[in-house]
Amino acid sequence: MSYRPYQQIERRKSRQIMVGRVPVGGDAPITVQTMTNTPTEDAAATIAQIRRAELAGVDIVRVSCPTEEATAALAEIVREVNVPIVADIHFHYRRAIEAAQAGAACLRINPGNIGSPERVKEVVKAARDHGCSIRIGVNAGSLEKHLLEKYGEPNPEALVESALWHADHLLQNDFNEFKISVKASDVFLAVAAYQQLAEACDHPLHIGITEAGGKRTGTVKSSIGLGSLLWAGIGDTLRVSLSAEPEEEVHVGWDILKSLGIRHRGVKIISCPSCARQGFNVIKTVEALEERLAHIEQPISLSIIGCVVNGPGEALMTDIGLTGGGAGTHMVYSAGKTSHTTRSEEMVDHIVGLVEARAAQLAAEKAAAKAEEDARLAPAAE
Repeated sequence: MSYRPYQQIERRKSRQIMVGRVPVGGDAPITVQTMTNTPTEDAAATIAQIRRAELAGVDIVRVSCPTEEATAALAEIVREVNVPIVADIHFHYRRAIEAAQAGAACLRINPGNIGSPERVKEVVKAARDHGCSIRIGVNAGSLEKHLLEKYGEPNPEALVESALWHADHLLQNDFNEFKISVKASDVFLAVAAYQQLAEACDHPLHIGITEAGGKRTGTVKSSIGLGSLLWAGIGDTLRVSLSAEPEEEVHVGWDILKSLGIRHRGVKIISCPSCARQGFNVIKTVEALEERLAHIEQPISLSIIGCVVNGPGEALMTDIGLTGGGAGTHMVYSAGKTSHTTRSEEMVDHIVGLVEARAAQLAAEKAAAKAEEDARLAPAAE
């Protein structure tokens, strides 16, 4: 939660759709997505990969369905996982119908590329009959020929025109349960296209920088592009596209949202880059804490600062703080106030224990609040 005027983000107003049981758009939380890279036909491998993404906190997962065997496996995948599944479809309208029948929560298609109006109508009917939403996925690398001829190259206007052209195919069938993406690997192009699209319609937007690169470079590009859009209030769901495992995409997506104060999940570590003043090895300490606290779901802020120059000030704004001191003794802060000291040799174990205790307290408070709310609503339901 943001408390200061300069931290406030005014979110673009969009209509809301459902991706399975997950709302997207409107006042719903901005969701984090990823995509599997296993052969969808290998249901066991795909399920295992989705479960790892679930542990990382994913909200929605997309799987590619290029073959009849893939859509056949989709039914088992949907049944065995705990998040909505988006079926990625290109050109083959029958795959879209099969995916809807198999339980996909959303179909990623471009209606203008799947054939005649009759085929579009069949896909829309399948989506409507099976409670599927649709994502229109425009990509700068696969723009339609007539738009490339018109504009000469992929540009923001071409991406937006493509998106609205595809959207019109759905609107003509009185289907509004869709979101739109206009992705590009060029950060400037993607951001400009999303800015224009945000002005042109009120449909929820799936944002991303496509083909961003490896774990490090892709994280940087995605953070610049997605951060710019989210800061401007644009975006209802996001995917960080990395040449890395899906759970890494999820981690980066959450880190972007946490950095902007949009959503909070797990431990947010504020740490210094370390210098000669440090009272303990900050880099190794943070590495150890990130690994050992990865299982925490409750939102907790933790400052790890090597010396007293900035340590006390950072601790004022975090739930738990650690500041390096002399002779192997370091100060621990709780809720912004000095609490006690800890020795270097026990420091990591001690901080992990404090965070886990805080997480347990938050979980208990949340459970108690839910029980109280359920009890309050029970008489009305009788």
